[in-house]
Amino acid sequence: MRWFRALLPKEDQFFELFARHSLTLVDGAQALEGMLRGGDEIDAYCEKINKHENEADAITREVMMAVRRSFITPFDRGDIKNLITSMDDAIDQMQQTAKAVTLFEVREFELPMREMGNIIAHCAALVVRAIPLLQSIGTNVATLSAITEELTRLEGKVDDLHDLGLKELFLRYRDANTMDFIVGAEIYDHLEKVADRFDDVANEINSIVIEQV
Repeated sequence: MRWFRALLPKEDQFFELFARHSLTLVDGAQALEGMLRGGDEIDAYCEKINKHENEADAITREVMMAVRRSFITPFDRGDIKNLITSMDDAIDQMQQTAKAVTLFEVREFELPMREMGNIIAHCAALVVRAIPLLQSIGTNVATLSAITEELTRLEGKVDDLHDLGLKELFLRYRDANTMDFIVGAEIYDHLEKVADRFDDVANEINSIVIEQV
């Protein structure tokens, strides 16, 4: 069946939708970076994250509708759904981070938090690079593999920053304000989950590459 499918025309709309969604990840991650710098613009950055998350949701719905309508898809329908869902989960988690910041009225962020934000922005940029390469997987296997490996490496770096940050919080607040520790730990956990979702994107890309090569 693979050679037969290769002779049939493909639906390029999926790649355009994936590309649009990946740009919302970049915009959301940049807003997350801005939020983590603290200061008077935190609320504005939180609103931007919410806006980009709504845009991403709308694109995800378009993808799901296109999967149902299309007779021919560029790769397995389940892989398409899994990829767009993993991408959407990443920006959803950015929104959850912004919600926690708003709920707990956080106005200052630890250095490891800001470093995690920088890495998340890098992850989003890597996804933007990877998505167009899925149109010609055969000639881009090495590059796609390098990008997904880098995403996984960055996720591990975020894990390290998460653990470091929690340790610093514990040492600072163990004899002081317990609530400050709880709030800080909540923010760290949300940021770690954003990176986890980008690792999920890497896994979905790897799955598609394996299926298509």
